[in-house]
Amino acid sequence: MDNKPKTSGNCIISDEVIATIAGAAAREVPGVVNTVSRPNDIKGLVASSAQRAVVVNSRESTVSLDVYVTICADGKIQEIATAVQQNVKSAVQAMTGKPVTRVNVNIAGVVLEDKAAQ
Repeated sequence: MDNKPKTSGNCIISDEVIATIAGAAAREVPGVVNTVSRPNDIKGLVASSAQRAVVVNSRESTVSLDVYVTICADGKIQEIATAVQQNVKSAVQAMTGKPVTRVNVNIAGVVLEDKAAQ
């Protein structure tokens, strides 16, 4: 007798759920103050994701992400961006089971120390 669990059907994970996971993972990284809404541009005015801090590009079996963050002024941009990429990728893959092919980190601003404390 086979004791393996049997599954049927599909599990669909919405882009909003993936964006929430990615945003939370990005904010966990030391040096990241917060995620911020993506700046408006011509493409953003037309797209429904114009005001999202995380833009999800889902394919059938893979995901790529654009994450917009503000960082502390005393942080090293390269180190923070690399840590955000790694943390977001591992969190999304662990929670969704979908491979993340790319995490683009966009530094949308730098916050001075006294503003970060607020």
